[in-house]
Amino acid sequence: DLLKLYVYGYLNGIRSSRKLERECNRNVEVMWLLGKLKPDFKTIADFRKDNRKAFKGVFSQFTLLCKEMDLLGGELVAIDGSKFKAVNSSDRNFSQTKLEKKIKEIEEKVERYLDDLDRADKQEGEAKEVGAEGLKEKIEKLKERKGRYGELLKELERSGESQISLTDPDSRAMPLTPKGDVSYNVQVAVDSKHHLMVEQEVTNAVIDKDQLSTMAKRAQAILGKEQLSVVADMGYYHGDEIKACEEAGVTVYIPKPNTSANTALGLFGKERFVYDSQEDCYRCPAGETLRYHFDSEELGRKIRYYWTPACRGCPIKAQCTRNKDVRKITRWEHEDILDRMEQRVQANWELMKKRKQIVEHPFGTIKFWNDQRHFLMRGLEKVRAEFSLSTLAYNIKRAVNLVGVRGLVAAVS
Repeated sequence: DLLKLYVYGYLNGIRSSRKLERECNRNVEVMWLLGKLKPDFKTIADFRKDNRKAFKGVFSQFTLLCKEMDLLGGELVAIDGSKFKAVNSSDRNFSQTKLEKKIKEIEEKVERYLDDLDRADKQEGEAKEVGAEGLKEKIEKLKERKGRYGELLKELERSGESQISLTDPDSRAMPLTPKGDVSYNVQVAVDSKHHLMVEQEVTNAVIDKDQLSTMAKRAQAILGKEQLSVVADMGYYHGDEIKACEEAGVTVYIPKPNTSANTALGLFGKERFVYDSQEDCYRCPAGETLRYHFDSEELGRKIRYYWTPACRGCPIKAQCTRNKDVRKITRWEHEDILDRMEQRVQANWELMKKRKQIVEHPFGTIKFWNDQRHFLMRGLEKVRAEFSLSTLAYNIKRAVNLVGVRGLVAAVS
C-alpha cells in the first residue's frame, strides 16, 4: 500500500511525506487506492527510508516488464548525466582551497581588530571600555570560527577527499553547475525506441568520464544483448572506459574533444598528424615521417613517443611547436580503439543529434514536468532510492502513453 502511495505521489509530483499524508485524507483517488488507509507522515517517511535498497529492484522489474512488452529496442542506448541539487547549501561545503582562503580572511580580520583595539586603548573613559569589550568579543568569535575551519581542514586531509559537506556528507559541489551548486551526479541509460530508461544510478562523482562502462554494461545486462551500441557526449571520452566497453561487446559513439594546447595557441594540433597503422608512424603537416622511439608509463598507461630529427631544420617549425628541439607526438598503446571510434562517429554523425533527443528528453520531463530538480533526502543511498522512484514513475507514465492503461494492466496480470 505504501509503495502504491509513493508511486502515485511521484507520478503526480508529490514527494513530501507530509503532503502524501494530506492526500490520504482529502484525495478521493488516494482513498480508493489505499482502501481508506490513512498512514501518518512518519510511517510514510520511514517506509522510504527503511526500504531504500528495494526501490532500485522495483525499477528494474518494471524495466523487464517493458522488455517483455516489446517497448525496448535494445539496439541503441544513449547515456548521459545531470546534476540534481542536494540538501546542502554551498555555504556548508568546503574544499581545501576554500578553507585556507577563509582562514586567511579571518587572520586578516583579527589583525585589523587588534589594530583597532590598540587605538581603543589610547582613548579615555567609558568609550574606551565599550570599544575594547566589543572588539575582544569579535576577536574571540573569529578565533573560534578559525578553530572550526582548522578542524575541518584536518578532517579533509585525513579522509583524502577533495570536499567536505556538513549537511549531507555525501553531496559534492559540481563545478559545471550554475554557481557551483552542491549536488549529486545522476546517470541514466535510455533506450532509443521509446525513450524508456533502461538503467539509472546516482553518484557523487563531479564529472562523467568514469561512468561510461559501468552504465553501458548494466544496460547491456538488462536488455540481454551480447552486442549493443551506446552513444554519449564528449564528457564520457575516456580511453580506458571505451576499451572496457569494446571488450564487453559494446560499440561506443563519442565525439572526440579537442584538448590540444597547441591548437588553442594557433599551432598545429595532434589532429594534423596522420597515423599510418601499417608503418606505425605519423605524417606531419610538412610531409615528414615521425617514427616510434620509446615508450613510458604515465598514470598507469603505456604511452609511445614519436618524432623525427628533420623537425630541427623544418621551415614551418614555428607553426608546429614551442619546443626548441623537436615536436613529439604521444600515442596510447590502445589508441587504435579510439581511432576506430572516431571513424564510426564521422560516418554516423547524425547519432550525435539523435543522442540529445533520446536522453535529454527524460531529464527535462523529470526536472520540469514532474518538478523534481532537487532531492529531499540526505545520503547517497537515500537519494538513490528517491531517484529510483522518480525514474519508475517516468517509465510507468511513458508506458501508459504507449500501450494505454488496459494494455499495461493486461501485461502486469
